[in-house]
Amino acid sequence: MIEVTEATATAGALDRLSEEGVSVWLDDLSRERITSGNLAGLVRTRNVVGVTTNPSIFQAAIGSGAGYEEQLADLAVRGVTVDEAVRMMTTADVRAAADVLRPVYEATDGRDGRVSIEVDPRLAHDTAATVAEAKQLAWLVDRPNVMIKIPATKAGLPAITEVIGLGISVNVTLIFSLERYREVVAAYLAGLERAAAKGLDLSAVHSVASFFVSRVDAEIDKRLTLLGTDAALALKGRAALANARLAYEAYEELFGGDRFTALAGARANRQRPLWASTGVKDPAYKDTLYVDELVAPGTVNTMPEATLEATADHGDITGDTVTGGYAQARADLAAVESLGISYDEVVTRLEEEGVAKFAVAWQDLLDAVTKSLMSKGVDAE
Repeated sequence: MIEVTEATATAGALDRLSEEGVSVWLDDLSRERITSGNLAGLVRTRNVVGVTTNPSIFQAAIGSGAGYEEQLADLAVRGVTVDEAVRMMTTADVRAAADVLRPVYEATDGRDGRVSIEVDPRLAHDTAATVAEAKQLAWLVDRPNVMIKIPATKAGLPAITEVIGLGISVNVTLIFSLERYREVVAAYLAGLERAAAKGLDLSAVHSVASFFVSRVDAEIDKRLTLLGTDAALALKGRAALANARLAYEAYEELFGGDRFTALAGARANRQRPLWASTGVKDPAYKDTLYVDELVAPGTVNTMPEATLEATADHGDITGDTVTGGYAQARADLAAVESLGISYDEVVTRLEEEGVAKFAVAWQDLLDAVTKSLMSKGVDAE
């Protein structure tokens, strides 16, 4: 965690990014980050206007133990289950972060100032359980600027509709394919229609669709490297940007259509594309690649702290780098397919792996908390 002070702020590129209509969110959270004032400092000096979390982030934060000992001791005395202990700690962190970001939330009429918390990843293929968990998390955090993260699995789609229909803001996560992205938008619009039918205030419902970026390049680049031809190697580092740019093209189409226009008359908000997994996996690439090359109005870029600091230091923000690239994006993905690399197979694999990785991180977190509770004389079931 990098200490941020007013004197060391060099956020020129982040200023430009914000001016281009990209909301800067931090893809990390820990209790130490909150209590030390680091998060508040990033809001002041790094243009951070939101926070995203996931099971891996909480596993790293709580697994370290820093800042959680007192709450763990109290939970142990109460004899809670490990699942309850984890939820009490994670929702406490999200609640505190939401309070830090509350002024941003109010200043932007709810557009930003958001903190996301994910449903238990083990529920990713259970619609009813996902809905129940989303409702419980919204109740536990009890802040208007919370967003509940729901994975874009087949079972997640109807859950998104139901949760949005209840007036709960949602961050749809683990989107890899263009087809699934269109299904996510349809699920969001259906949820808004349900909310409208209940007489709910649509202006209070917000959503983002988290399109994962670097993992697409990591998987496709691996296959291009195995092919090893000049044509294959020339395509490395291009598929993820192409995929994201075509998602934005779909966003413009879907939110410019009649279905959303009718909802917009009731003050509904667009579901903004959010670029996730924006830290480069290949050290050969510029560390701000997925920031510099994904600038478009009405988007969110959630960054790990290293990417945030790299952007502040040497990001190259030159304006919109998305909307003029649709033809090239289609050509790049077609070229990958022409080499025998199946787009559909890649994105399906990435979704399955994404759910599995978060489930493993969640189990690791449960195991670490179980050990902590047991060390305090409690048999955590």
